[in-house]
Amino acid sequence: MKSLAELEAIRQKTLDKVSMRKDADDSIRVVVGMATCGIAAGARPVMLKFLDEIQKRSLKNVTVSQTGCIGMCRLEPMLDVIVPGKEKVTYVKVNPDMVARIVAEHIVNGRVVTEYTIGAAEGK
Repeated sequence: MKSLAELEAIRQKTLDKVSMRKDADDSIRVVVGMATCGIAAGARPVMLKFLDEIQKRSLKNVTVSQTGCIGMCRLEPMLDVIVPGKEKVTYVKVNPDMVARIVAEHIVNGRVVTEYTIGAAEGK
């Protein structure tokens, strides 16, 4: 850092990024359960695979974040895919091999991978 002006430029760039995230109504969110139960069940490699797939496909309207315990430890690793204007979809017992299909079918093409969802796991 050489000057206050340089610091201000960094600050403004960061604020612009935060503002874009808030204003992006079309942003798809992937929320991975990363409490101890999720981590123990393998949520970290799942989250890293999502980040990799999204970067590989250059998807700009998708954010990946983490949350605490979702509440059904027996179904971990769990994650939600939240598409604006549509019902939240919860995927359960997710492993890294399932991620590419979820990204391709659900996030890119808008088709839920039903057999990976909580409804399929619970026999509904």
